[in-house]
Amino acid sequence: MKSILIASTSTLYGEKYLEYLLPELSIHFEHCQTILFIPFARPSGISYDEYTSLAALAFSKINKKVKGIHEFEDYTAAITNAEGIFTGGGNTFVLVDQLYKTKTMTVLANAVKNGIPYLGTSAGSNICGLSMQTTNDMPIVYPPSFQTLGLVPFDLNPHYIDADIESKHMGETREMRINEFHAFNNIPVLGLKEGSWLDVKGDMITLKGNLTARLFRANQTAVEIESGTDLSDLK
Repeated sequence: MKSILIASTSTLYGEKYLEYLLPELSIHFEHCQTILFIPFARPSGISYDEYTSLAALAFSKINKKVKGIHEFEDYTAAITNAEGIFTGGGNTFVLVDQLYKTKTMTVLANAVKNGIPYLGTSAGSNICGLSMQTTNDMPIVYPPSFQTLGLVPFDLNPHYIDADIESKHMGETREMRINEFHAFNNIPVLGLKEGSWLDVKGDMITLKGNLTARLFRANQTAVEIESGTDLSDLK
């Protein structure tokens, strides 16, 4: 049975890395002693070792060890044999490119579908959808495909923020960008706000956290989704 947490962000303003999620993570990874960390997204270009150390420090607070996938010779075996898996945020293009280059995209999808507990934050959440086409990130590398893990039957937009109606900024809003996506695609898109996450247990998908999410469908008006809503039928 799938057991997945899909979080908009790793860090809330004024808090330490993963701090707001730690109570949830202690339950989610209850039966895991060691978490396999996938640091491919490299936020701000940090090294795999630096990123893994950051994750390890956070998980040490709930008595879990962390080992980076780059520390293994066989990436496929590392994923298949993992007790739990965490893919961190950063640049989604870089993450997806590396998953394809290391031939681990399908391996990771199958491992999570077969029940290995998974946590994604930001880019690591983006890849849980059908594609990465609703990422906010700059295309600094060119992955061979935009298709991702397909753990939920829709796309995600982490870090979603509503437009500030008093702002003088004339650039595109998140809603406008997602509407552009829907000019060419019919896949629903869920905008996850900071501090929100999806709890996936088997085929059940539930919005968690204190905030609403924003659901976009092609040729329809976007709607607010309340925390606690069952999104299992969203496709």
